[in-house]
Amino acid sequence: MAFKPLHDRVLVRRIESDEKTAGGLIIPENAKEKPAEGEIVSVGEGARKDSGELIAMSVKAGDKVLFGKWSGTEVKIDGEELLIMKESDVLGIM
Repeated sequence: MAFKPLHDRVLVRRIESDEKTAGGLIIPENAKEKPAEGEIVSVGEGARKDSGELIAMSVKAGDKVLFGKWSGTEVKIDGEELLIMKESDVLGIM
């Protein structure tokens, strides 16, 4: 993939959720919510302080993360649907 996010942004691939509930009920396609879990595909170099000093990113490519339900901007790169979001939209690493 020839895409690299800028500054403190990350590129995320959603991880699809299970088709069944814990009780064994099958969830129909139209009732599923978009997952709020994903894998970091690539990261920018980080934000800069007012002094110009680089603030290192806390996540790296390959990390599995949780993010807010409405976080990010959906984009299609090489035919794959991905999300671009700020690192601050990532809630945590799993």
